[in-house]
Amino acid sequence: MSLFKRAKTHSNSQVRPLSSRPSPKRRPPVNESRIEQLAQHFKARLLRETDLEKLTRMSSSELRVTLDRLIGRYMAEEQVVLPRHERDMLIGRIIDESVGYGPLEPLLEDEEITEIMVNGPNEVYYEKKGKLYKTDIQFSSEESLRNVIDRIVAPIGRRIDVSSPMVDARLPDGSRVNAVIPPISLKGPLLSIRKFRKEPIYLDDLVGFGSLSPEMAQFLTSLVKAKLNLIISGGTGSGKTTLLNALACYIPEDERIITIEDMAELRIPHPHVAGMEGRPPNVEGKGEVTIRQLVRNALRMRPDRIIVGEVRGAEAFDMLQAMNTGHEGSLTTVHANSPGDALRRLEAMVIMSGAELPSSVIREYLVGAIDYIIQIGRLPDGKRKMLSISEMEKDEDESFRLREIFRFEQTGVTNEGAVEGYFTATGIRPHCLQRLKAYGAPVDPAIFTPQERGIY
Repeated sequence: MSLFKRAKTHSNSQVRPLSSRPSPKRRPPVNESRIEQLAQHFKARLLRETDLEKLTRMSSSELRVTLDRLIGRYMAEEQVVLPRHERDMLIGRIIDESVGYGPLEPLLEDEEITEIMVNGPNEVYYEKKGKLYKTDIQFSSEESLRNVIDRIVAPIGRRIDVSSPMVDARLPDGSRVNAVIPPISLKGPLLSIRKFRKEPIYLDDLVGFGSLSPEMAQFLTSLVKAKLNLIISGGTGSGKTTLLNALACYIPEDERIITIEDMAELRIPHPHVAGMEGRPPNVEGKGEVTIRQLVRNALRMRPDRIIVGEVRGAEAFDMLQAMNTGHEGSLTTVHANSPGDALRRLEAMVIMSGAELPSSVIREYLVGAIDYIIQIGRLPDGKRKMLSISEMEKDEDESFRLREIFRFEQTGVTNEGAVEGYFTATGIRPHCLQRLKAYGAPVDPAIFTPQERGIY
């Protein structure tokens, strides 16, 4: 709960019966400009004269009482007189802008909102249930927006200024933050916040959302338990990290998991998880810790499973090597629009690593390392779907091909713009059925029978 919300909930007033209530008095209109001016003025004093870190650790009652006392003292010293309701509004605004996240607080409190996008001080958007909405929320100035960005990045030792105008950070709840400031941005400071569920998400939850079918969920659960290597492929905002987190929930509890991310997002309810996070260089260009370095280090940590949040460069070669050398059951994601595109991107990343290997050897690495590619996508109506599950197969001529086991069949679009379709098996039986049985995770072969019309 935000500081603003905590402070607002603290009240000792009692509600009287309707019969005993006096006639309501008409409250004079609030002078918004005056409240804003006073809020900025007293906020500056708070920043100069108080320990904000100490304020953030206070309970709701302590916070309200302390701020009321401090603002009351400032008003007395400067001979400022306000009606009680305007004073309450002033304190609330100061809480928001000094120790909270300003006008963004209500959006952050809404659990149904998945992403917040700020395009300068006067444009704030959010995403809810796959749809984008514009709000009436505005920051009082670019400086006010910059203050919010600074409060986000400062606690984790990051900085954003003219010399370093872009930054990735995260909120205490794990939500991912990206900020860009002028001169790189053209409309003032830009801020994006991708929120994450506090509770872990499982495949059953995704089935309930209509993202995949029960048969696909059953098959994927068995693949994870049988320690097959999986690549999740998809575009930006398609739900790759969400699916990765859901799959990791089914790793047996007696296995040790090493997670590697450039920005910690995974929330795996597992008793033995060791997480590592990359680090960008400091202002002097030193101290960088790359994902590739972390993948190499993970091999020395006795992992049963290695999970890389996303492979983007040279670390792909080390990840494939790990998958080929006994670290089965590894999981990662790649930014690609199709399973074939994912393989081509991985091949390009291996070349980028500096490994002087012929294409045929690289392809052998891919075939030996990857068992399945899961393609997910975000449809035009905003819904996220699992588009296909494909099995890697090596041909006699040493080349590889993809065998699609499940897919989403789109049948049309409604007048309201909603995508219609269903999930179905393709009729191809995977080669791993015996392995699934050996690992105690068998599946009913009937789930691979094609359906004329499945689940929307």
